[in-house]
Amino acid sequence: MSRPLRLEFAGALYHVTSRGNERKAIYLEDADFQLFLDTVAQVCERYNWVIHAYCLMTNHYHLLVEAPDANLSLGMRQLNGVYTQLFNRAHKRVGHLFQGRYKAILVQKDSYLLEVSRYIVLNPVRAAMVDHCIEWPWSSYGFTCHQQQAPEWLAVEQLLSLFARERTDAIARYQDFVMRGVDKPLWTEVKRQLYLGSDSFVSEMQSKIEKPELLSEVPFVQKRAPVKAIAWYVQQCAGNRNKAVQMAFASGGYTQADLSRYFGLHSSTVSRIISGQSHK
Repeated sequence: MSRPLRLEFAGALYHVTSRGNERKAIYLEDADFQLFLDTVAQVCERYNWVIHAYCLMTNHYHLLVEAPDANLSLGMRQLNGVYTQLFNRAHKRVGHLFQGRYKAILVQKDSYLLEVSRYIVLNPVRAAMVDHCIEWPWSSYGFTCHQQQAPEWLAVEQLLSLFARERTDAIARYQDFVMRGVDKPLWTEVKRQLYLGSDSFVSEMQSKIEKPELLSEVPFVQKRAPVKAIAWYVQQCAGNRNKAVQMAFASGGYTQADLSRYFGLHSSTVSRIISGQSHK
């Protein structure tokens, strides 16, 4: 069976999952869960992602990702690739960590954002790992309920605003909404292995595949400022090469290969600089 097409356009919303190779654990200790979330934060900063909900299970994870810059595949390559490197280094192992390609379902935001966010945080409850979502520390549920200070990349206020204007009321309604979804199926509504939405939504998305020029249309308000030349970062960093490399990479405008060519460095050296392991 052929693999579903990857459809990327400005503001697309995806439910993303990725499983461990041979269904093995991708987190062995609490430090691994936190390391993954730190990597998510870096990806969100670089690729302008917004996360509406997440849940990290033992051998897989769920993310509800909004990509204003139509760059899901680029961000996922960094997320799984960087985390694999860090995980392997921490546990003195080599080889693949994840099982093949990640899976991404394109979600109709107006109709299904809440449904998918609920499904995601209920995973530990459905798996009988905990009795209530709040007992699982590695999901967005606690942040959404304001039990902890949410990270900048997690769109807590945006999600709560869909329930009520007053925060306390919104949290109460969110909690009730989540718990009413324990036995509610969702993925039976997925169409063509790719879409979660109405028939008109599916038709609209199919038209984007058939007319690929539409995929490059990015609304002005969602566009980032033009990427500055690498020389600008060198100048700003007063000749500090490593800092310039890190800033240029973080801008989202340059790949490691671009920086390797510009500075005349081996790709492994650039990788170490970006990860903060090189101090020369």
